[in-house]
Amino acid sequence: MSKKNVIIYFFYVPAIFLIMFFVVRPFAETVFISLTKWNGYSPDKKFIGIKNYADMVEDARLQKAFVNTLIYGVASTFLQNVAGLAIAAFVDSRFKGNNIVRVVVYMPIMISGLIMGYIMYFFLTYDNGVLNDIIGVLGWGPVDWLADGKRGILFITLINTWQYVGNCMIIYLSGMQSIPKMYEEAAVIDGAGKLQCFRFITLPLLLPAITTAVITNLIGGLKLFDGIVSLTNGGPNYATHSMMSYLNSQYFLAEKAGYASAVGISTFVMIMVISLLCNRYFERKNIEE
Repeated sequence: MSKKNVIIYFFYVPAIFLIMFFVVRPFAETVFISLTKWNGYSPDKKFIGIKNYADMVEDARLQKAFVNTLIYGVASTFLQNVAGLAIAAFVDSRFKGNNIVRVVVYMPIMISGLIMGYIMYFFLTYDNGVLNDIIGVLGWGPVDWLADGKRGILFITLINTWQYVGNCMIIYLSGMQSIPKMYEEAAVIDGAGKLQCFRFITLPLLLPAITTAVITNLIGGLKLFDGIVSLTNGGPNYATHSMMSYLNSQYFLAEKAGYASAVGISTFVMIMVISLLCNRYFERKNIEE
């Protein structure tokens, strides 16, 4: 091994140390805690093996949170990518004010998800909520929008979609602007219309951008937490919890740190598996194209 290579490897040491200290060590501790019965603050931890994982199978609230997590992840990803692609195609055309449209669409990302949830709570709350004030002007009675779990899930999904659709817009806009114009010009000469150009030229060449946007938003949706806590706090009656917000309630409210750690490990494994399968699917599509 040359001296140059030895020096290069030497610079890896700080990064490896940081990864071991801030990633590997906490993860190993979480795995150990998930095998214990612990309230989160007592110095005593009772080792119980895989009992926490066995209890998860019979936890109806966790099962509901698991279904909600899939809804938040899949539905948000679908809506964000469809809307983001449409907006990117719109702002990619040259018109006066397209930069303003880009800024307006991207701006919600700069707001914390927790703050966004609180903002939207004051829009949807029963007493003096903005939405109820609007329908009151139209002569309709107020509605308790967050009293129903299904409506809560819908609002959380739509708010999460609206907040992060700008991320998809930027990814797709970058992908569109990197496609050489000569492909579309050649297709137009051959008689192709705008929709045909988009379907047979733009979309296939956007596959790397689609892969990035889908996986990024899917991971974000599956680990959704802050917006749920600030908007519904998992209610009513645990109906809108995700896996991450349910973990939070079990750790800090129920004082079941061991069980919460088991939920966290399971959530990590679920997100990793789904992300790897999704990435593999798009890799195959890239090879086929």
